[in-house]
Amino acid sequence: MKTDTHPAYFPEAQAICACGRTFMVGSTKEKLSVEICSACHPFYTGNEKILDAAGRVEKFKNRRAAAVKKATK
Repeated sequence: MKTDTHPAYFPEAQAICACGRTFMVGSTKEKLSVEICSACHPFYTGNEKILDAAGRVEKFKNRRAAAVKKATK
């Protein structure tokens, strides 16, 4: 078996989220920057975030409302 093939492991590496939360994880890097964590992810917080690009969400809602209206006639 070859020696020195695996990178160093840091059992208490610091992860820093874009929301400002810091927590410890095991990693091969001492410091990690993450965009989203359990403190700000919509699945864990229950807050829904809708990113509307060029009114796509509004267009979809209008088409769905028209389809429901048409189906109930």
